Amino acid sequence: METKDVIYKLRTDRNLSQDELAEKIFVTRQAVSRWETGETVPNTETLKLLSNLFDVSINTLLGSPRTLICQCCGMPLDDSTLSKEPDGSFNEEYCKWCYADGKFAYNDLEQLVSFLVSHMSNEQWPAEQAKAYFEEALPKLKYWKTKN
Repeated sequence: METKDVIYKLRTDRNLSQDELAEKIFVTRQAVSRWETGETVPNTETLKLLSNLFDVSINTLLGSPRTLICQCCGMPLDDSTLSKEPDGSFNEEYCKWCYADGKFAYNDLEQLVSFLVSHMSNEQWPAEQAKAYFEEALPKLKYWKTKN
């Protein structure tokens, strides 16, 4: 979905007129109209306001152009699993289980690997195979690179 379609859908799903949305985020109705026709895209500060108003990530507002994964555990991310900063803004780098209220849940790679193996291994993906996968993949993620 394109940004213009995302903004239109979010606005209409909340029964807001273009005027009402414009007032809430301190822009003109014409600006909202230009976004919804695809003439322009909101600037960074306005995207942050829209993100807070609609409780969606900036990635979602931009039509999900990037595939997001948690930079700690490797889990695919969407708006329901993204972490939030203490001020309530989305953090598009981590899931809500690895990072919450400005703090990381895992400081030890072995602890995370053990947790993931115990919850994700099954008959089709034996524990030894899952462990080998996580031990190979996780150190390549941003969080663990900065820990070393």
